[in-house]
Amino acid sequence: MIKNDLFLRALAQEKVERPPVWMMRQAGRYLPEFRALRDKYDFFTRCETPELAAEITVQPIRIVKPDAAILFSDILVIPRAMGIHVELKDNLGPIIPTPIRSMQQVLEVQTPDVHDALGYVFKAIDVTKEMLQNEVPLIGFAGSPWTIFCYVVEGKGSKSFDIAKSFCFTQPEAAHLLLQKITDTTIAYLKAKAAHGCNALQIFDSWGGMLSPVDYQTFSWYYINQIVEALAPIAPVIVFGKGCWFALPEMAKSKATALGVDWTCSARNARYLTGGNKVLQGNFDPARLHTPIPELKKMVHQMIDEFGVSNYIVNLGHGILPNIPVDHAKAFIEAVKEYQVKS
Repeated sequence: MIKNDLFLRALAQEKVERPPVWMMRQAGRYLPEFRALRDKYDFFTRCETPELAAEITVQPIRIVKPDAAILFSDILVIPRAMGIHVELKDNLGPIIPTPIRSMQQVLEVQTPDVHDALGYVFKAIDVTKEMLQNEVPLIGFAGSPWTIFCYVVEGKGSKSFDIAKSFCFTQPEAAHLLLQKITDTTIAYLKAKAAHGCNALQIFDSWGGMLSPVDYQTFSWYYINQIVEALAPIAPVIVFGKGCWFALPEMAKSKATALGVDWTCSARNARYLTGGNKVLQGNFDPARLHTPIPELKKMVHQMIDEFGVSNYIVNLGHGILPNIPVDHAKAFIEAVKEYQVKS
């Protein structure tokens, strides 16, 4: 039995005394303990060494004390497992030296046995579960097929992903085949994560907001929903689409357990667009964590007032920034724990 099961009870729409709280990218660069390991080991070594990944996952549980842990990994382990060479360069982010730009390249992309190609992730889950000692639930995650597609076609990060979008519009057959291969691999990957003990799963659609509402349905949501349909009978599934408020009504019809929203969508609009009966997660602006702590705590309490205690998980509207003071991250978590329901 998990000692602090508040996160899981909120996902199940049970009555809770306060909303649970965790932070996207909470196992990350804002923590000195994380930076110490970063200085010793390169990024993919950290991802691929189960003991390191587990230690990084558990660090924020010890230090800032959220209500759930999220496994330290990266969305780009999927394309690496599919035979696509990925590099991570300081100050540049992910680089794909040979981006996918043709049907022939798509045909050569593998749909791997995830147990062979990604066994180190599942071992990291096993080690993490031992270290957590059932204190809090563990979240596993993957990038959306569209977000993975953006990187492997564009070849790097981008403000607009014009090359990736143009590939969809000029070579739709190749684009859909690649998206389906990513989807099939992701389903197998997340099923294995759940089997190894992840208590919930989150899909990050970081670049969905780059698409028009019509194109979003065609090139992103169609594939995300396949993952949701496959995973919903196994574990709670959270879908977070940055900049995708326009898709919330369609997302709300799905079997997704919860929907994440970023800070550009108000609590009122998020409740309205989702019909008022979905668990919502979000949506504090990560940059707002720089706010002086007394005001920061007031803002968190106001956010909870607006979303309501029920069917709500407190989080940021995107990942925590690397320059956030640890005391401010702690204050964000503490503010939620100190929240008192108004009579």
